[in-house]
Amino acid sequence: MDQRISLVTLGVTDLPRARAFYEGLGWDGAQQPDNEVCFFQAGGMAFGLWTALGGHGAPGIELAHNVRSPEEVGAVLAQAQRAGATIVRPAAHAEWGGASGAFADPDGYVWEVAHNPGWTLDEDGAVRI
Repeated sequence: MDQRISLVTLGVTDLPRARAFYEGLGWDGAQQPDNEVCFFQAGGMAFGLWTALGGHGAPGIELAHNVRSPEEVGAVLAQAQRAGATIVRPAAHAEWGGASGAFADPDGYVWEVAHNPGWTLDEDGAVRI
């Protein structure tokens, strides 16, 4: 697993309100593929807002580590498990066209490991949405 964070996602109770807040701070270029999630480019990372719809989101935080291929998702989850993580969601194809899974570190912080074919992962690990 490369030493980097691709995405920080905050759980929110009201996505339009949360998006408007960050846009009020001057953030622009939001990408909102549906009514549950919104992404902003944040330097070499992405910043997400995810609603409580569907049992996801508020309150809380989830970190993400994006990889270059669907196969890498399972490999990183296996590495995390060997290091002492608990697998929260096994690697699987995602309805949005990529692959993802998740693990919790020993203190319970959740990391999603994902391959998103719609996002670019630069050689240095920076993610571009």
